[in-house]
Amino acid sequence: MEAHPTSVGDSAAYERRNLSCDDVVIVSACRTALCKAKRGGFKDTPVDDLIAAVLKDTIRRTGVEPEAVGDVCFGSVMGPSSQRANECRIAMFLAGFPNSVPVHTVNRQCSSGLQAIAEVAASIRAGYYTIGIAGGVESMTTNPMAWEGAINPRVAENQCAQDCLLPMGITSENVAAQYGVSRETQDKFAARSHALAAAAQAAGRFKDEIVPVQTVLKDPKTGEERRVVIDADDGIRPGTTPASLGQLRPVFKKGGSTTAGNSSQVTDGAAAVMLMTRQEAAKRGLPILGIFRSFAAVGVPPAVMGIGPAVAIPAAVEMAGLTLDDIDVYEINEAFASQATYSVDKLGIDLDKVNPNGGAIALGHPLGCTGARQTATLLYEMQRRGKAARFGVVSMCIGSGMGAAAVFERGGEIDAAPRRPVGSQLTGLSRDAMVS
Repeated sequence: MEAHPTSVGDSAAYERRNLSCDDVVIVSACRTALCKAKRGGFKDTPVDDLIAAVLKDTIRRTGVEPEAVGDVCFGSVMGPSSQRANECRIAMFLAGFPNSVPVHTVNRQCSSGLQAIAEVAASIRAGYYTIGIAGGVESMTTNPMAWEGAINPRVAENQCAQDCLLPMGITSENVAAQYGVSRETQDKFAARSHALAAAAQAAGRFKDEIVPVQTVLKDPKTGEERRVVIDADDGIRPGTTPASLGQLRPVFKKGGSTTAGNSSQVTDGAAAVMLMTRQEAAKRGLPILGIFRSFAAVGVPPAVMGIGPAVAIPAAVEMAGLTLDDIDVYEINEAFASQATYSVDKLGIDLDKVNPNGGAIALGHPLGCTGARQTATLLYEMQRRGKAARFGVVSMCIGSGMGAAAVFERGGEIDAAPRRPVGSQLTGLSRDAMVS
């Protein structure tokens, strides 16, 4: 028995098994526009309407009967746990799902949307069901970042426990100070994000992933409502330069380097991804956007939580049997320019491979949605590049000191079997076995 290396002439030498009916594949990925919290296009839109929009469009895109979905999992961070779970259930019914389809929520803070994808992929691999929907949502208009209730006095006994309570902006300052990321470097990275996002929007590169949402906008002075369709991200600022960002004052620490301009925006939005086995996709004749290859969540010191991608990415890539050089496109969440820059530099990643359509500094960071939004953006970018982009990574830092990353392979990468196994020879062997 042996594994055979690929020879398709694309970007990575990667040993692939030829029998891969059990691969977990993605057949649809979509998102709403990302809109500025309290001021943007979704400031008056209920959370369940955002979720319903991406669920309904997932069914439209795939033609899968809603009753065939085995489970729905949505990441969410700031919404009250029980209420958000109920809102997800309501959204399913608004999207036309029958009551026989279950739903649950997951919260690993900023990685929640990616964690939902990983959980559905794991459930499919375990055989719990063959089709699932994962996604994420956040309305930072409705649920701003805030601590609820009292703080355990025992926190004072443990430094890491104390550091879990640090404002995220302070952890950004810690990364900048500890790893020497200058203000100029951060502002340059932030300006790049806006420039790339503006170019992508102007070229229509987000069109395939964005679901237009019919909603209402209320005039804050008169209360007058008007019907609108929101189909474009509204946080992108064309023309942003390092010089213009350099005029902004630090907001978290006197004499610091983290500003509103080189930090992610607070945002409203939702995203959804449909996953299934390759066998199911083939049976339904559905084109494959991507293949889920690996996922890793790791822990890092809470005081410098932003370094999470620098630890999580190598773990996920190794789990996929790859090296960093095999990765063609990276979607690394830009919680702060300090930590994103550090992570890229620490791993020696070519910056041209990172966030080619901009990131959270320009697009926004709706916490529970981000991982699923990044996945949609990554997969469509890989599709545009064709054989120039076989493998991609989604990654982010996580508040309280963690990081997460997942590896995806572009859909359509099926290697021709160099040998055709004889059925009788495979008796008692795994379906991955090749006999030479």
